[in-house]
Amino acid sequence: MGKRRHRRGNVISCVTNGGKTTLAKNLQKHLPNCSVISQDDFFKPESEIETDKNGFLQYDVLEALNMEKMMSAISCWMESARHSVVSTDQESAEEIPILIIEGFLLFNYKPLDTIWNRSYFLTIPYEECKRRRSTRVYQPPDSPGYFDGHVWPMYLKYRQEMQDITWEVVYLDGTKPEQDLFLQVYEDLIQELAKQKCKYCANKVDGRGETARKIIHYI
Repeated sequence: MGKRRHRRGNVISCVTNGGKTTLAKNLQKHLPNCSVISQDDFFKPESEIETDKNGFLQYDVLEALNMEKMMSAISCWMESARHSVVSTDQESAEEIPILIIEGFLLFNYKPLDTIWNRSYFLTIPYEECKRRRSTRVYQPPDSPGYFDGHVWPMYLKYRQEMQDITWEVVYLDGTKPEQDLFLQVYEDLIQELAKQKCKYCANKVDGRGETARKIIHYI
């Protein structure tokens, strides 16, 4: 593993229907001063989505998303967080702004590489993923063979691209109960918040007064 650069956030990633949104919402409920940005909110209109030779709409690729718009939303949050934290001698972990970014294609988007602080990836087997997918209603709806012909192959391609990641990723078993997954990530992030607080205090002693920030990403 390569030398890890200083990062300003955390990331959680997973295959489609892996539990990312549920985990993100649970964390937001329990983590203080926490916001969520969902990658699903940045899909391009259906008219702009390409179709492959089999007639499958290419939704599970970066080109289907307006990533520039998402980056703008992240930048706006970071700027707002930078100005919202009031430095006091009693600065606590609860006052550190936290951003949870949840989505399905984030680790392979280079402009995000310097943001992550903690990284997580939820995994579920093929059979479970296909079962969960079949219970969801999408607009437009999945066409026959769409999961095997597009969704799963694109996920495998994404996992292959993740081999180039040079920072630590914590892999989570997405088949575990929601509460177990929540507690595992929550406890880890609370420890990370404590570290951020220590860094903040050290910076303040040095006279730099930099605001500690966290960002969490789910795929």
